[in-house]
Amino acid sequence: MTDAQIIVLATPVFFALIGLEYWIGVRRGRNTYRLNDAISSIALGMLSQVVGVLTKLFTLGIYTWVFEHAALTRLEAGAWWVWLVGLLFYDFLYYWHHRLGHTTALLWAAHAVHHQSEDYNLSTALRQTGSGWLVGWIFYMPMAILGFPPLVYAVVALIDLLYQFWVHTQQIGKLGWFDRWFCSPSNHRVHHAVNDPYLDRNYGGILVIWDRLFGSFQEELDGEPCVYGTRDALRSWNPWTANVQVYARLIGKMRRTPRWRDKLRLWWEPAHWEPGVGARIAPGYDPRARALFDPAIAPSHAWAAAAMFLLMLAAVALFLWNAHRLGAAGQLAVLAGLLGGQVLMARLLTPSPRGSHP
Repeated sequence: MTDAQIIVLATPVFFALIGLEYWIGVRRGRNTYRLNDAISSIALGMLSQVVGVLTKLFTLGIYTWVFEHAALTRLEAGAWWVWLVGLLFYDFLYYWHHRLGHTTALLWAAHAVHHQSEDYNLSTALRQTGSGWLVGWIFYMPMAILGFPPLVYAVVALIDLLYQFWVHTQQIGKLGWFDRWFCSPSNHRVHHAVNDPYLDRNYGGILVIWDRLFGSFQEELDGEPCVYGTRDALRSWNPWTANVQVYARLIGKMRRTPRWRDKLRLWWEPAHWEPGVGARIAPGYDPRARALFDPAIAPSHAWAAAAMFLLMLAAVALFLWNAHRLGAAGQLAVLAGLLGGQVLMARLLTPSPRGSHP
């Protein structure tokens, strides 16, 4: 069974838990969902999964090549300890991948997609980038060199990813001793917050002990409620805009930068770095002063967008289940059709430029 098929089988569980979280939030008077934001987040996850099918041969292919040609040893996939150590080692490498994803502009350009939602709920967990495959694979090459078979790598990567779904919620409070060892809802809320005390903290995937060891841990503070999103707010439901926003800004800065050394340095410094200025963040940022991006639209457009979303969800599930039977041309056609449909859906969820209802 392929990774894509496992995601299809997990999808009803995802939506059941999303429904449960929504119901609990309504019962408590603390609903954390908006239709437009949730649809946008899940749509970006759908797009990411389709892109993943197209790029799997590249990412897993590189890992397999390194394993076959440069591995110092060959560990046995039949040994239980190989899987356990492989999961721990993957989580350690993920920590550094994730940390540099916040502190290096090139990697942030991909990872920012996951943080753009101004809500924080289980649908946010499904909000994933379409460009992470470009560079992310580099971080896991030590597993191949140390001899972890491609099957072990692929499975532990999927386990690490699936684990992180449940921590994207505001309905579960602090968990005592669990918070000290593991990535938990409280710890991950901090990670998604833009408040000064929380910015760029808690990178662990399954374990939070990496953050404690390497100085990036921050506890959720009772007197500092988390505010979510990114400081350079997206303010759009368009999936193309979401995926290219940071890249476009970096290219713009690159064009304005005269020295070639600085042009290249822009991509390796933090996203807010400027030549001659450094990586200073503007003081006095108040996350609560920013209004949510929540444009009012006509009910007919909301219903049409919801219907389009359900149709695309069914189509993507069908594609992921059968993707291994399609050639590259067919897969690319599905990607183009999905992106076009999502752009149209985003327009339905956005009022006209004049500010009136569409």
